[in-house]
This record gives sequence, C-alpha cells and structure tokens, in this order.
Amino acid sequence: MSYYVLITNIITLIAVIAWVMERKRATKLEADKLVEAEQQQFIREAELEEQATRTITLFDRMIEGVIVLDSKGFIRLSNKAASSLFGFSNPAVGRSLIEVVRNYEVNEIISRLAEDSEVLGHDLRIEGVNPPRFLQINALALRNRDGMYDGAILVFHDLTRMRELEVVRQEFVGNVSHELRTPLSLVKSAVETLIDGAKDDTKTLGRFLEIIERNANRLSLLIDDLLLLSTLDSGRMQLQLQAVGLYLAINEISEDLLPAAQRRGITIVNQVKEDIYASADPNRLRQVLSNLIDNAIKYGKNEGSIYISSSVLATKRIEVRIMDDGPGIPLDVQSRIFERFFRVDKARSRDQGGTGLGLAIVKHVVQAHGGDVRVESELGKGSTFIFTLPLAAA
Repeated sequence: MSYYVLITNIITLIAVIAWVMERKRATKLEADKLVEAEQQQFIREAELEEQATRTITLFDRMIEGVIVLDSKGFIRLSNKAASSLFGFSNPAVGRSLIEVVRNYEVNEIISRLAEDSEVLGHDLRIEGVNPPRFLQINALALRNRDGMYDGAILVFHDLTRMRELEVVRQEFVGNVSHELRTPLSLVKSAVETLIDGAKDDTKTLGRFLEIIERNANRLSLLIDDLLLLSTLDSGRMQLQLQAVGLYLAINEISEDLLPAAQRRGITIVNQVKEDIYASADPNRLRQVLSNLIDNAIKYGKNEGSIYISSSVLATKRIEVRIMDDGPGIPLDVQSRIFERFFRVDKARSRDQGGTGLGLAIVKHVVQAHGGDVRVESELGKGSTFIFTLPLAAA
C-alpha cells in the first residue's frame, strides 16, 4: 500500500469517526429535547389537572346552586348546592332537568331561553318540604358560533332564611305595635276622660291617675327590655364578671318577689348550696333569676311551691334548675318558648302583666355568659327551666 493510499484511508476513517460522533451528539440532543418536551408536557398536564381540581372544588363549594344544560335539556354539569336544594344525587350528568328538579316552573324558564337571552330574578316556591323553600333563579342562554341555542346556565339562590327572617321581623313589628298600642290607648282614654271633666271628682281623678301611672310603667318596661335586647343582639354589652354566690343571689330575688308569691300562697324553696359561686355579671344574673322566678310565681299553682336547685357539672359549669308546679308547657311549643313576645296562653299572659320579652332576655344573657338555657315540661306536671353558667375559679 502506498503512502498516499494510507493517508487517504486515515483521513476517511477520521471523517467517518467524526460523522458518527456528530450523529451521536445530534441524537443525544434530540433525545434530550424529547425528554424535556415530555417533562414540560407532563408539567402542563399536571397544572391543568390541578387547575381543574381547584375549579371543581370551588364549583362545589359555591353556596348558589348551579346547573349547566345542553341544547336538549340534559345536564352537563351540576354542583353540590344544586343537589342539596332539589334533593338529587350527584353526579347528575346526562339526566334531564325535569327528572332532577321535578318542577315544571323551572322547565318553563328553560323554554323561555329559546327566545330570550336571560331570565333574571324569577322567584320560585318549592313545596313538598317543611317549611317550604324559596329560591330565586337566574338563567342565561348559551349560543354557538351560529347564534343557535346550545344550552343554558341556571343559578339558584336560596332565599328561605331571608324570607324566614322577614317573617320574624314582621311578627316582631306587629307584636311591638300591639304591646305599645294597648297601654297607650288606656293612657289616652284616661286623659280624655279627665279632660272631659272627671278631673273635678277627686275619687275619679285618683283612679284614672293610677291607670295612667300603671300603663306608663308598662311602656317604660317594654322600652327598657327592647333596648336591652338590642344591646345584647349587637354584642355591645360588656359583662362585669366576678364570683357571685348563687345562694345569696337567689335569696335576694326571692325576697324582692315575696309579696307576689304570698298573694298566691306560693313558697319559694332555695336548695342551692351556699358555697357554689358562678362567674357572672351580678346585675345580669339578677335579671335572669328575676325573670325565671317571677314566671314561676305567675304560672305556678296556687298554694304551690317553687324549688330552686343547682349542681356542678364535670365541664366546670353550674346548672341551675327552677321548678314550678304549674300547668306545664305543651311539647310542640317548647322550642319557641324563648322567642320574643311568644306566649303559650296569650290571654292569661297579658293578664299577668310583663312585656313578653323576659325569656328572650334570659336566653341572650345566659348565652352572653357562654351558657345555655332550656325548658323541661309535661302538661299537668309543671315546668323546669334550666340554665348553665361558668363555675367561678377557686
């Protein structure tokens, strides 16, 4: 082999090796790019999956019920709030709207969307549940690129609680108006009678002045109780907590109410131990005890007894029980006994006096102390009002 041929072969070999090395580098680079692309694709898919999970979670946490329909009225998507409102099980995808909501009024709203782009503020009353539910529906039509109807989005706002509060407000206004009107009418009537000449008769004058004073006091008590409830509702009341001896507090209230008890021949028996102390605001505790013992006197049996006892619970709370021997409270109204102006026997309650707010005040004051209050009663066997307070630190 000549020297020239040898050199040519060596150069060719070097070129081949260089080409092979370059191909290896190119292949590795392509492989690296492919791996990087796969990693980026994996990251994008993970991000999309995470975003979808977040979206679904937020969708299900919405307090408004949402249902998305296709063009034929079948459900594409619905959230938990919607299933709760109408009582269907998720997922409802693929089921018809009428099958799920079972309400033709909702179906009629969908039919309107074929022409209208939206239906806003439609009120709906759901029957068949107790109490009935009130919903507000907002519906939006979906259109495809050609402007053709392609489904709808329905959003349901549950207004039931708002309606209940509105009813409570109306009842409250009505009750306050009634409670104010009665004493005001009596005062006005007495004043008119005096102006017409009754003031010249000393005996008549005294009687009508007593009517005016009694009803003015009744109005004053009502206003004081309303202001107190307003303060309790707003959370502005500052409690002056201290260790209060229950036995002494009950004795003081019992002495204050002794004339009313004696008129009915009722005996108040204080069974609370002298060494039990509650962490309470003494003035607010007096209000609670006064309202409950006064109620027991008013509705207890003539020549009967009221027993007041207490016990220390394992939760470091004191349970106070005030038991009378009156007619008792029907079971179906016991849950309402602490509502404002609620009276089991309206005629008798008004004859007994009071504002109708006493038990509502008891409830709010006890709860402000972190306690709770309830009633246990059986018709013909009296009633026991029970409340708890924090135990004072030793």
